[in-house]
Amino acid sequence: MHYLKSLVPQWIKNIYHLFQAILANLIYGFPSKKLKVIGVTGTNGKTTTVQMIVRILEKSGKKVAMASTINFKLGEKEWINKTKYTTLSPFATQKFIAKAVQAGCEYLVLETSSHSLHQFRVWGVKYRTAVITNVTREHLDYHRTMEKYRKAKSKLFKITAKNKGVLIVNLDMENPQEFLNFEAEKICYSTHPAGSGAADLGCRKLVAEEIELGSHETRYRVGETSFLLHMPGKYNIENALAAAGVALSEGISLETSASALEEIKGVSGRMDRVANDKGIDVVIDYAVTPDSLEKLYFIIENMRKGEDSKVVAVLGSCGERDRGKRPLMGKIVSEHADFVIITNEDPYFEDPQRIIDEVFAGVVRGAEYDYASSLDAEDVEKLAKLKKIAPKIEGENCWKIMDRREAIRKALELAKAGDIVVVTGKGAEEVMAIGNERITWNDKQVILEELGKMS
Repeated sequence: MHYLKSLVPQWIKNIYHLFQAILANLIYGFPSKKLKVIGVTGTNGKTTTVQMIVRILEKSGKKVAMASTINFKLGEKEWINKTKYTTLSPFATQKFIAKAVQAGCEYLVLETSSHSLHQFRVWGVKYRTAVITNVTREHLDYHRTMEKYRKAKSKLFKITAKNKGVLIVNLDMENPQEFLNFEAEKICYSTHPAGSGAADLGCRKLVAEEIELGSHETRYRVGETSFLLHMPGKYNIENALAAAGVALSEGISLETSASALEEIKGVSGRMDRVANDKGIDVVIDYAVTPDSLEKLYFIIENMRKGEDSKVVAVLGSCGERDRGKRPLMGKIVSEHADFVIITNEDPYFEDPQRIIDEVFAGVVRGAEYDYASSLDAEDVEKLAKLKKIAPKIEGENCWKIMDRREAIRKALELAKAGDIVVVTGKGAEEVMAIGNERITWNDKQVILEELGKMS
């Protein structure tokens, strides 16, 4: 069946999805017209931004529905997303929206993938606000080029502008103008002083100043309002600025946003620390792109507790996705981790050994420092002062271990008190995709079980 589906051209599948979307809207009565729909798209940061927006809206007394990669929410009711889809099928999407209306929700915050936009899965959704977090390399197996990938994401902005909605754009990403070329109200956000030029782009502006980055929290100021996030990383400031931009567009003050964001202690599966009595810092993160890995490991570097503190990395790469990113991910991790373990991660119908080998191809090239352009000059200078990580040699400081549990066990055994174990790729997901099967799996649960076996 999988093979037969692969033979059907994508344009035919898209027509089928469009037909489904039209039919679903007719059956459920175009339910999104009865809600204020906020769409969040981007390569990285969508889920965190969605959670932040929801928290701010609820802090303001609004009843909110939410659909994200990790969970669903209808007012007070919340449950885990076990589908492994960021955005559901046309019928499932419209059914969920109809339930949000029935539950008396005023807002719907919808994590919206490039696939769903290109495939018409969200056709008929009346977006009131569109948010873009960033666009970096991902899904080139599907979109083929970055230009087509960006164009797919810009569809959300075209739809929202047509609805006379609000566009919220990250000025720090590459070529933000592509998402501003629409006649609509615009709010731009930035973590750089250059963001003050937003007015030239026809934007209201939100610029973070006096930024203080810590290993556990971040502080910054927007205008006269001070913000404290219990999450590290400049990228989380960007996510928070996007959420505050949504709030402003809905007449919610920066002070309310700051208060709501300070209450968030973290997002499940995103820079998620696993408490233990072994003295080991164990971190779980969803990072599945070169850009997100680079930003994650910059934070991890600053968590080291001195020269003797080691970083042990566990990573893989999803099957039937962009193969070109695999060696890039391996290379990035090899630049930052003392020990690297490559393992299985949602192979779907692809040969898991081939996936592991392709990630490994990047690792064994050694640790030549080649910082991502997304890092600030001062960040690069700070990292350059750290000791260089030794090139990886299989069997000495780098391993290929097919079984993910065994890989996690190996990482924990390598670590000592003061070291950091980083497990990436699945975050808070509850299943692993192997062929047609969805095997029950949760990284945090497995880590806790393996920690419990250690003496």
